Amino acid sequence: MSTNPIGNNVSNPANPGLGIRHLQYTLLFTGAVVVYGMRTVLMVAIVAMTDQHQPNTTYPTYPEWIDDKNVIISAFSWGHVWFQILAGQVAKNHGPKYFLAAAIAASSMCILLVPWASAQLGYKGVIALRAIEGACHGVLFPSVHYMLSKWAPKSERAQWGSFVYAGQVLGNCLAMPVTGLLCASKFGWPSAFYFYGSISLVWTALWTIVGSNTPASDGRISAEEKAWLEVLMVDKEQIERPPTPWKSIFTSAPFLAVVVTHCGQNWGFWTLLSEIPSFMKSVMHYKIASNSLLSALPYFVMWIMNLVLSPIADYIIYKGYVPLITSRKIFNSIGFFIPALALISITFIQSDNRALIETILVITVAFNAGHYSGFNINHIDLSPTFAGTLMGITNSISAVFTIMAPLAVDGVKHISGYTEVDKELWNIIFGISAGFYLMSGCVFIAFGSGDVQSWNYPVDL
Repeated sequence: MSTNPIGNNVSNPANPGLGIRHLQYTLLFTGAVVVYGMRTVLMVAIVAMTDQHQPNTTYPTYPEWIDDKNVIISAFSWGHVWFQILAGQVAKNHGPKYFLAAAIAASSMCILLVPWASAQLGYKGVIALRAIEGACHGVLFPSVHYMLSKWAPKSERAQWGSFVYAGQVLGNCLAMPVTGLLCASKFGWPSAFYFYGSISLVWTALWTIVGSNTPASDGRISAEEKAWLEVLMVDKEQIERPPTPWKSIFTSAPFLAVVVTHCGQNWGFWTLLSEIPSFMKSVMHYKIASNSLLSALPYFVMWIMNLVLSPIADYIIYKGYVPLITSRKIFNSIGFFIPALALISITFIQSDNRALIETILVITVAFNAGHYSGFNINHIDLSPTFAGTLMGITNSISAVFTIMAPLAVDGVKHISGYTEVDKELWNIIFGISAGFYLMSGCVFIAFGSGDVQSWNYPVDL
C-alpha cells in the first residue's frame, strides 16, 4: 500500500469544490439528527411519563412503570440487533435509498403511536413500538456507510464521515432539551412524540426526492465532480457485484478488532445517554426542564469537539504526517481513554459537588467524539466494497451491549441493594463503563488496521 500522501498523487484531477456529494453528506447528517432525536425522545420523556408528581394533569402519567423503565429504554435495541446485516446486503445489492426511506417512515409511525399505546396497551405496547422502531433504525448506519463508500474519497472520508455520524450527537443534544421543554409545557409529554414523528416524515420525503445511491445515478451532478469521483472512487465492484466473503470477514483480525471496539463504545455511550437524565434527577436533584438542558450539554460539546477533531484527522492523513491507521488509533484513543479516566474520577467526587460532576460529564462525552475519526470509519478503510455489510455486522453485535447497558443498572441495584438516589450505585455504573472503554480501546490499538483487506476484491474471493 502506498505511503504517499493523498495530495501528492499528481494523476488525480483537481478537487471540484462544493458539489452534489456535499448535498448527500448533508442529507445523511440531517437524517442522523432526526433518527437520533427519535431514539432519544423516550429516554427523556420517560422521566415525565413515570413521574407521580408531574404538574401537568392534562395527560396521564404512569408511575407504576418505574421499575420497567430500563426495560422500555432497552427495547429499542431488541429490534436494532436483527436487521443491520440485512440492511448492509440490501444497500450493497440494490442501494439504500428507498429501503432507508421506508424504514424511517415506519419508525415515524411508531413514534407517533406512543401516546396512544401508553394509554391503550400499557408499557408492553410501548415496548413493542420501541422494538419495531429499533429494527427500522437498524437500516441507517449500513446505508450511511454504503453512501460514504460511494461518495466520499479518502481525502474527505474522516472529515465528512465524522460530520455525518456527528448528526447522532446533535440529534441527542437537541432532543434532550426539546423533549424536556415539551414535557414541561401545557402540551405535555405526548407532544414530544408528535413533534419528532412529524419532522421525521418531512425528512423522509426530502430524502426520497433528493437522495442518490451513487454519483452515476444522480442526474444533477456536474461532469467535473463526477469525473473526479470516478478517478478516486474506482474499485472492482463497479465491474461486478461480488458475493459477500463471510468466512474471510469473520476470520479477519482487523475487522474483529472493530467489532470489539464498537461493543465497548456502545456500552459506554448508551449507558451515559440512557442514564444521565435519571442520574441528574435522582442524585443531582434537577427538575425535568433543567435536567434535559444539562443532560444535553455534554452532547452539544461533543458535537463541537467532533467539528474540531475530524478535520485534523483528515489533514494529517492528507499531508502524510502519519499513516492512516496511526491517525485512526490516535483519535480512537482520545475518544476512549480520556472518557474512561474522566468516569473513574467521578467516582471520587461527592454528589453535592454538582458543578464539578457536570464538568467532568461534559469532558467524558465530549472527548468521546474522537471515535468518529477512529474505529467508526475504519470499516470503509478495510473494505470499501463491503463497508455497509461490515457496519451492519458490528452494529448488530454491539447492539447487544446497548441492550445490556441500561439493564445492567437494574442488575447492579439488585445485587448491591443501592437505589438510583445513591451515589454509590452510579460509581459502580461509571466504573464498569470506564472498564469497557479501556479494554476495547486497547484492542483497537493492538489489532486495528488501515489497509484494504484482500477479501475486498472479487478476484481474491
